[in-house]
Amino acid sequence: MDKHTSVLAKEFSRREEHIENVIRLLDEGCTIPFIARYRKEMHGTMDDQLLRTVADRLGYLRRLDGRKEEVRSALENLEKLTPELAAALEAAVTLSEVEDIYRPYKPKRRTRATVAREKGLEPLAELLYAQTVKTGTLEALAAPYVSEEKGVMSTDDALAGASDIIAETISDDADVRGALKRLIRARGELRSTAAKEEDSVYRMYYDYREALPRVQGHRVLAVNRGERGGFLKVSILLPEGAAVQEIKRKVIRPVSVSNAFVAAAAEDAWGRLLFPSLEREIRGELTDAADEQAIRSFGQNLQPLLMQPPVRGKVTMGFDPAYRTGCKIAVVDPTGKVLETGVVYPTPPHNKKEEARRILTDMIRRRGVTAVAIGNGTASKESEIFVAEMLRDLPGVAYMVVSEAGASVYSASKLGAEEFPDYDVSLRSAVSIARRLQDPLSELVKIEPRSIGVGQYQHDMPQARLDETLRGVVEDCVNAVGADLNTASASLLSYVSGLNAATAKNIVAFREQNGAYDSRAQLKKVPRLGPKAFEQCAGCLRVPQSNNLLDNTGVHPESYAAAEKLLTLCGYDLSDASARKLTELRTRLDSLGAEKAAAFCGVGVPTLRDIAAELLKPGRDPRDVLPPPMLRTDVMDMNDLRPGMRLKGTVRNVVDFGAFVDIGVHQDGLVHISRLADRYVKHPSEVVRVGDVVDVAVVEVDVKKNRIALSMRAEDVRG
Repeated sequence: MDKHTSVLAKEFSRREEHIENVIRLLDEGCTIPFIARYRKEMHGTMDDQLLRTVADRLGYLRRLDGRKEEVRSALENLEKLTPELAAALEAAVTLSEVEDIYRPYKPKRRTRATVAREKGLEPLAELLYAQTVKTGTLEALAAPYVSEEKGVMSTDDALAGASDIIAETISDDADVRGALKRLIRARGELRSTAAKEEDSVYRMYYDYREALPRVQGHRVLAVNRGERGGFLKVSILLPEGAAVQEIKRKVIRPVSVSNAFVAAAAEDAWGRLLFPSLEREIRGELTDAADEQAIRSFGQNLQPLLMQPPVRGKVTMGFDPAYRTGCKIAVVDPTGKVLETGVVYPTPPHNKKEEARRILTDMIRRRGVTAVAIGNGTASKESEIFVAEMLRDLPGVAYMVVSEAGASVYSASKLGAEEFPDYDVSLRSAVSIARRLQDPLSELVKIEPRSIGVGQYQHDMPQARLDETLRGVVEDCVNAVGADLNTASASLLSYVSGLNAATAKNIVAFREQNGAYDSRAQLKKVPRLGPKAFEQCAGCLRVPQSNNLLDNTGVHPESYAAAEKLLTLCGYDLSDASARKLTELRTRLDSLGAEKAAAFCGVGVPTLRDIAAELLKPGRDPRDVLPPPMLRTDVMDMNDLRPGMRLKGTVRNVVDFGAFVDIGVHQDGLVHISRLADRYVKHPSEVVRVGDVVDVAVVEVDVKKNRIALSMRAEDVRG
């Protein structure tokens, strides 16, 4: 059993055997999506998110083990490893604790204490710090250490050097540092003041203080950014004298002639050594926690954005707004194939609205366009007004403003150039915008997740950690939906469990050279796609053209025999499986009993239920059960809004302090966290997700500042 099994089982309230199985599967190279979907009996049906959290925690514990071993080895080489230090290392549960234990023995730059030790004053410092001498004077104790040869010219020099050594000893004491960190975390305050007189977006932090236990992550990130920009001075405050009093409790012994001397050294240690070090460390902790919260929020926002239901079966016009260079247009068929492109100039400075109306109306009628996707970037407001007016004469055609975050990144990328070598960058953006409405997941996987723009302070985050988390979110979404082996792009396939960019390209190349796949088994012929990769990816790939119904389901090939046994048990077989017969499967399965049926089929109950669900709806898309995106035919202006108005809107972003909602007036309104519900809300993600269609009421409109305050509280929405 892995040494961390019991710790993880306790932390996550899971059975040890399930945690042990997860660790073993991860060590064998299995991916999280595969483990979540096809090894449910082994881990007690944990979902993707929980499995990733367990994997992250396991990684931390193993890094902790590695650092403990490094420190233990270093102490052994220094011949400083005592049984007490070994026990302290073993008991440490954080990397910070390990570093505090090692701190006194780490190689240091030359300090005042180093100089004092070179002068032979360490024995004096140890004597005074021990506080065992009850009689006499400090001068008498220091006299033997006066030496012109060593540069100690007087007893005052000796005592000053001893004080420096004691101060450094106190500052390196793991017990003292631990107590002070607990004190700061419990009673400290984050404080920021203006570093310059000029106005800025950080004005609310020009005179700000908040208790550390209550400070929100977004405030930490805001003051950090303001400090980097030179607008703020930031510090941590403690109640006067609290820290020194805590140190004295730790280091002052019963009555001795050196008590006052050690107390003075403790004050020096706090002001000169401990506070600067601990302030950096605590602010680092605050920043790390804020980063993790921001990264988690980004992931929580990205998931529903990727899982927005596709707008199927519609010929779609992508409308990429612009001013001087004109609005780029791309019409794509229901499969995303480009039918026609163009450029119109309905916006300033050209204002060729009639010409643009004539060109686009003709294009819409000729191509049978029923949906228009408008990018939300520059000139979006004027473009939306123009499109809404044009659609009044085109019944049956609706529009939606879609986020174009990352569209320019994709259009200028190598991938964009490979996909559309004959189009310029702006036309590729129009195609991407149209496809985002048709199938958000398939299009957005072509873009770096961090460029999609549904987070806060994402450019301040540790980029490696952000990328790791967001890639995990994309992987979970892609594998939950599944990918059509005969239509999926290499970009989409690269997120499938067990595949990478190289094997994804090989799958597409094999398809182009040999024609459409007619079964999952054909994957085994793809170059460099070995048995392990096949095991991981096969269940997440679909082949609608296959003669085997199971190839178009989420049933893994390893469970085909179990699926056929289940059908036999219910009186069917794959050759005559029809939609009508399969709908009767649930009734027959219920009458048999899940435990009995699972035993007969040779699988666990969770796997049996998954097989049955797939057989009931072969080729199902989990996004189809979600509310469809909101298409509009009209448009409002911000000046039309009045407090008390009730509207429907789409959640565009969720941040720590609330949610931004698109209500069709070109400027998203903010529902502050205090107005999200009639109850206390700890975090907005408890109430809303990106893509949700919600009822809101207008609370306040500030046209000059371009701000709209909204409410989702029942009393406001219902009136």
